[in-house]
Amino acid sequence: MEESTFSRNEMEIIAKNRQSVCPVELAGGLDNSLRRWLQRPGKLLKPYIRQGMTVLDLGCGPGFFTIEIARMLNGCGKVIAADLQQGMLEKVERKIKGTPVEPVVQLNRCSEKGIGLTEKADFILAFYMVHEVPDKFRLLEELKNLLKPDGTLFIVEPKFHVTKKTFTRMLSLTEKSGLQVTGNPTVPFSRAVLLKNTY
Repeated sequence: MEESTFSRNEMEIIAKNRQSVCPVELAGGLDNSLRRWLQRPGKLLKPYIRQGMTVLDLGCGPGFFTIEIARMLNGCGKVIAADLQQGMLEKVERKIKGTPVEPVVQLNRCSEKGIGLTEKADFILAFYMVHEVPDKFRLLEELKNLLKPDGTLFIVEPKFHVTKKTFTRMLSLTEKSGLQVTGNPTVPFSRAVLLKNTY
């Protein structure tokens, strides 16, 4: 996401600890009209989401992608909004309450030890969150195990947090975990990769 989406004070908070999760207090910077214009969740995910899918939105934050995914499922399928912070899940819950997308959204609180799911997903979105996880290899192994045999993992990382070298290092971990690169979509201000299981 473009840095100007956050105030100077918010950017100072983020800069102090680049590997910590984005706090709930800064959630407004994750879901606003500027970001919607820049990253257009519907357009970005349209090639990958189909009705009937089970989709995992990992590190869902305040639901920037969750709600659009739920709309795209159009009442048929499920999107699991997973986050480490209860405050983020509460924001998603408030947004969907009483809306047509509420029945297809499942909230899941992750722990420091793992995602805490056993249900397999057709599509997993990990948007701007892999760099926040200390043990990336363990995360990637868990994501591989959560993917259906023909499932897709879409990882997107912010250029202003993740250098090309760091992203390349992460890609080498995906290969070791049994995931294969199948594409590199263009996402504004981001580094992105599509991965499949190598069963």
